[in-house]
Amino acid sequence: MTQNIYDDPEFFQGYSQMGRSLGGLDAAPEWPALQSLLPRMHGLKVVDLGCGYGWFSRWASEHGAHSVLGLDVSEKMLEQARNTTSAANIQYARADLEHLDLAEGSFDLAYSSLALHYIKDLAGLFAKVYAALKPGSRFVFSIEHPIFMAPRNPGWLIDSEGRKRWPLDSYQLEGERVTNWLAEGVIKQHRTVGTLLNTLIAAGFTIRHVNEWGPSDAQVAAQPALAEELERPMMMLVAVER
Repeated sequence: MTQNIYDDPEFFQGYSQMGRSLGGLDAAPEWPALQSLLPRMHGLKVVDLGCGYGWFSRWASEHGAHSVLGLDVSEKMLEQARNTTSAANIQYARADLEHLDLAEGSFDLAYSSLALHYIKDLAGLFAKVYAALKPGSRFVFSIEHPIFMAPRNPGWLIDSEGRKRWPLDSYQLEGERVTNWLAEGVIKQHRTVGTLLNTLIAAGFTIRHVNEWGPSDAQVAAQPALAEELERPMMMLVAVER
């Protein structure tokens, strides 16, 4: 089973205070780039993998989706999502993405935001998502970038002149990474860029777009703290087609 770290009280308390938890999609600087990869929502049957607070599920509904199924392993996340959702065409359910069970050919779009780096059996998940999508449908997701996730001891290294360097090590050594982020013992699964993309191809997907996301000049001007994200990619945004 996927580690259910989001139901850890310490972790959930820290997560609930993050900007994107409080401000939703508009507070996620990668959202404009991720949104550009999405098809028009009108009439689509959508599954939101790792739906969290339900921000995207509600956005899809508001933009014309026929129905949205939001799945998450965390009861705390689902409780928050249900408490902030009134649309009748959104359904939330608890699900472990390591053991996804979806009807074949039942969705027009699969979406996931910053959840897939927790999944150990990513090949199995991709195969199930592929089967659940109708031909010609799209799977759009964000995931922590392998360069960001690879280090055994992540964190900026700052030299005597104040310049930041990211400690890229163990990149080719794929597998479990344990970090202390919001709580101790958070488990993520590191893969190289090649492994990630080739796993999608092996599942049958056609890659349409890959964005090693970094902030725009306008975003850095508005939020100077984002400037450090120009030093190394923190996440990848990927769009593939069934």
